[in-house]
Amino acid sequence: MGNIILRLDRMMVARKISLNELADRVGISNVNLSKIKNNKVNAIRFSTLAAICDVLDCQPGDILEFQKDAE
Repeated sequence: MGNIILRLDRMMVARKISLNELADRVGISNVNLSKIKNNKVNAIRFSTLAAICDVLDCQPGDILEFQKDAE
């Protein structure tokens, strides 16, 4: 199988937005957003993903990446 890697940190740098500002605008805690940013989650709600994409003006594919397992 493979893994989904979250690349939120790259998009935040590109959009010049801080963790605190994004958390406030998305409506989630800094701790939870930090876990998403650092790829420490196993799941993300579509509503949270949609809110992040809305604030960052991006598509889900801009922050999600599929990585195949090494064989």
